[in-house]
Amino acid sequence: MSHTSNTKSKGLFIMLEGTDGSGKTLQTELLQKRLLKEGYNVEQISFPQYGEKSAALVEDYLNGTFGTADEVGPYRASVLYAVDRYAAKAKIEGWLAAGNIVIANRYVASNMGHQGGKISDPEERQKYFDWNYHLEYTIFDIPRPDINIILHVTPEISQRLVDKKDERTYLTEGKTRDIHEDDLTHLKNAEQAYLDIAKKFPEFFLIECVEANDILPANTIHETIWNILAPKLP
Repeated sequence: MSHTSNTKSKGLFIMLEGTDGSGKTLQTELLQKRLLKEGYNVEQISFPQYGEKSAALVEDYLNGTFGTADEVGPYRASVLYAVDRYAAKAKIEGWLAAGNIVIANRYVASNMGHQGGKISDPEERQKYFDWNYHLEYTIFDIPRPDINIILHVTPEISQRLVDKKDERTYLTEGKTRDIHEDDLTHLKNAEQAYLDIAKKFPEFFLIECVEANDILPANTIHETIWNILAPKLP
């Protein structure tokens, strides 16, 4: 797989991905703040785009409208998320063409992690990874990130951290976890899928965010991200 974006751009596209509760949103904010301080023009986007039309079916899926995660299956669910990213294609391409650094809080690897985790057979999971890459980067032709980072937190710690989150608008009233977050087996399978992604695709950087059964300080994780990013900055 190439690091080059599908679009000829002057900008730099960074994907921050990770297991649930790994602090992706906080790390996105810390990275944007530092890049702005360094004088770069920065845009950020989070997926799914909750509240937008393109994410409506994703919200239904996460609230269990279509059944459990396993009942929906990896391929059908993947299309819902892919359409939401396709809706942002022109926006991202415009930012990159203008020379901005773009940070995506979750992107294509979210499908590969959470949906790939539904597939227990290693060979079938690899086939799914290839199918999803083709769906998003060839059929929908969305921009490819120049830098792909996966934050790794173990599932048990993930659930603990998720329960500390503020109320999220896409969840129906009274819920604190979506159907992925509430299923420890799913989180463990997704964790393995993310580890498989890091092994299969050399353009992915895996950052271990846990030490002594607790998540590392946010600034420590940020510095690791920065050390990966800094040599690639324009």
